[in-house]
Amino acid sequence: MVTHRGPAKKVVRRPVRDARAAALADAVVHDDVNMAAAALLYDMAALQATERSQFGYKRAAKAIIGLAVSVADLVVAGTLREIPFVGPASARIITEVVEQGRSPSVEAAIEKSTRSSQVASQRALSASIGGGTVGRADYRGDFQMHSAWSDGGEAVATMAKACMALGQTCLGITDHSYGLPIARGMSMTDAVRQHHEIDKLNAALAGRFRVFKGIEANILADGNLDLQPVERALFEFVVASPHSLLRRPEDQTARMLGAVGGAGVTILGHPRGRIFNSRPGVTADWSRVFALAAKKRVAIELDGNWHRQDIDFELARHALDAGCIFALDSDAHSSAELRFSEYAIAHARLAGIPSARVINCWSNEELDEWMEERRAGL
Repeated sequence: MVTHRGPAKKVVRRPVRDARAAALADAVVHDDVNMAAAALLYDMAALQATERSQFGYKRAAKAIIGLAVSVADLVVAGTLREIPFVGPASARIITEVVEQGRSPSVEAAIEKSTRSSQVASQRALSASIGGGTVGRADYRGDFQMHSAWSDGGEAVATMAKACMALGQTCLGITDHSYGLPIARGMSMTDAVRQHHEIDKLNAALAGRFRVFKGIEANILADGNLDLQPVERALFEFVVASPHSLLRRPEDQTARMLGAVGGAGVTILGHPRGRIFNSRPGVTADWSRVFALAAKKRVAIELDGNWHRQDIDFELARHALDAGCIFALDSDAHSSAELRFSEYAIAHARLAGIPSARVINCWSNEELDEWMEERRAGL
């Protein structure tokens, strides 16, 4: 019997629904056949007329996206049907992807369906969007991730090595601040120690790669942060994120305006604090929040962690119209989760965000200038 988890390998589960971010062509090219097959299963679900018929394809997609082994190996071994929730129809689609790099079954269903436009809009990373819209090739580095200094699982050097393996040239490390003990928030003493470690790492990398010194501060109920202005000055950039009061129905516009207007705040992280398909998160007048962010040049984050996908492409369009700049981040807590940045890129592409508005595409010099500009009030 094939199991969902290998004995020592951490499994990353990556649903594809909210922006079917890694479409078939892109995923196959990058040897992620599990994601490619799951994307097509979600496409097939989108074509179904009833919720009941959608459910089986969605459940099969979720089953294979988190496997610690490639579905290609299971097809060769003849054990694909041993995976729970993979039925005959889903198995046929998966096998077609493995053997042909495409699925004639899905293609035929799309041709016959009146819902084909829904499927076409799901394929963000591989689609030709144009207009200078951001893409993977523009992406230099990720500006929200966590290391073993707080609630992450690996060293800063390990995260840097993994980013380099993805072709990136910089990262921003953002361990949690001390005001969030549930996430093993980092003390200011430890922050100084971490910075010494980063200085040594940057010196060893000798310009080939740059680690920026960041922190993820918690937005309190009144809009202040759990990190005092004098403490924020220690960091090159500050991500301000909500981690509480995320199920309240009342308006929290004042709270979010306070955070965006806070001294030294550089990025508004996962602004709603939503959980995909589960928790809507903060309610606010986002037009006012985005207007202030645009004025202050505080980047609005598209958090690609599949649990969040926050903000999504629909709200991102409003931020774009308001004149905002953006950060497209993975919120990774291990090197295996760095690919979550692709969900952020996909949402940005669906929103039509140009690379010039995305800090992850800027040069080190541009980033230094912008970060210093935001720290000027400290």
